[in-house]
Amino acid sequence: MGGDYVIAARGGAGRGAADGEAGRMAVAAAAAVGPVASCLAQRDAHTCVPEHTAGAPVPASCLPGPAPAASRALPPAVQGGLHGQEDCCASRAGAHMALPAAQLPAAVAGMCPLQPGLAAGTPQHREHAGCDPGADGPAPHPRDGGWYTASLQHALRVLDMTGLLDDGVEQDPGTMSMWDCTAAVARTCIAQQQGGTVEPGQAPLPVEVRVDLRVNRASYAFLREALRSSVGSPLRLCCRDLRAEDLPMRNTVALLQLLDAGCLRRVDLRFNNLGLRGLSVIIPHVARFQHLASLRLHYVHGDSRQPSVDGEDNFRYFLAQMGRFTCLRELSMGSSLLSGRLDQLLSTLQSPLESLELAFCALLPEDLRFLAQSPHAVHLKKLDLSGNDLSGNQLEPFQGLLQAAAATLLHLELTECQLADTQLLSTLPVLTRCASLRYLGLYGNPLSMAGLKELLRDSVVQAELRTVVHPFPVDCYEGLPWPPPASVLLEASINEEKFARVEAELHQLLLASGRAHVLWTTDIYGRLAADYFSL
Repeated sequence: MGGDYVIAARGGAGRGAADGEAGRMAVAAAAAVGPVASCLAQRDAHTCVPEHTAGAPVPASCLPGPAPAASRALPPAVQGGLHGQEDCCASRAGAHMALPAAQLPAAVAGMCPLQPGLAAGTPQHREHAGCDPGADGPAPHPRDGGWYTASLQHALRVLDMTGLLDDGVEQDPGTMSMWDCTAAVARTCIAQQQGGTVEPGQAPLPVEVRVDLRVNRASYAFLREALRSSVGSPLRLCCRDLRAEDLPMRNTVALLQLLDAGCLRRVDLRFNNLGLRGLSVIIPHVARFQHLASLRLHYVHGDSRQPSVDGEDNFRYFLAQMGRFTCLRELSMGSSLLSGRLDQLLSTLQSPLESLELAFCALLPEDLRFLAQSPHAVHLKKLDLSGNDLSGNQLEPFQGLLQAAAATLLHLELTECQLADTQLLSTLPVLTRCASLRYLGLYGNPLSMAGLKELLRDSVVQAELRTVVHPFPVDCYEGLPWPPPASVLLEASINEEKFARVEAELHQLLLASGRAHVLWTTDIYGRLAADYFSL
């Protein structure tokens, strides 16, 4: 019986959900040519899957071997991370995985890893695996309609380590972050290439290691070496999401050239200060990824309003390259000044967007009118207009945009949009038509307690609403200038006693309307905003 199998190490939600040995896991993947099995571990759900189920990997509950430890430190070979500020992170335990590497060679031992002492094929193991506990002997082959355990003739082909969390204030200290995973996998790939030996006639089948990679200036050289080492190596890195922060243009291009065009679904460039010239250099290298679904360009400082000839040429070239994407569904252009030119950008795209982030883009009324009438509006699930002034001439076209997107919109971010009570109240009739809305962000707007209460009462018709991030009411400030600049709302001190009364009153209103499950909060750092791929 031969076969190809998958190990999936998905991001989970709790400490102890898995072992943190990403490096050992990757090493074992390279060595596991025969005695390996497969598992699917996602959010602690372990159920057996028939082999004949199309595309379904075999679950961890069918894999022989001892039970995974609740937590274990990363091995010395992968400790230390890739750069100084991450050293403390790389030694943390608890990647969201169901299978430590030590179990892979033990696949022939005949033990279920989730239930110590349950021998594979016994009634107890069969019952744990969802099989008939009354049947005798080992599980029959799937061709006979049954289940199976691993054999020496099965070869691991895919190790999926995507979906690990970013570092953040809400992250469990016992879990592995994307920084840690990048460090562990990179070190392992380099070590495997430099120190690996293969006996004649024993060349292993390559293992595709699927990862999300995060890189900055300090880790760039190491990650580039890992990507180079993976070419022709038993461990072949396949990057799903690339996030590069504060990386020079030439380094960004060098990494993009090393990535597999068939794997990448997201490119996320942050704080790179590229400008239009830098974007025009990088974008053709991004456009070769024909399956790219998400392009996020944060704080690249691209100003399309540049009057120079070079600036205009760079912008036209950037637009032409954007037209090459066929699968793009999410576009984020935060802090790229697009005043009066949004129509040029969006008209080049081949397919409607489902997520559009235009924070601090200095949008004009004509930009919002175009978006409302474009094919994108009726497909939008996520819209971020933070930092754009919606209080004046932009208010009416913004309301028209909400009307156009009402049927599909799930996530609306309007932080620092200068929306006072008057603008909010005039927007409520169309806002409450967004029946599927789950998240509403209003932080940094000059709203009073009266305005918030009106929003809370009117939003009772939005049955799917789960989170509202609201500002501190202007009633809670002392000596506030009017209209208050966003910087004042973000930095000025509030009267804690007044705000405590506001919170209590909002909570009572939620309880009285039967919506205790809806979170009203001023916490903008609570990782409440949904990622596009999770919508």
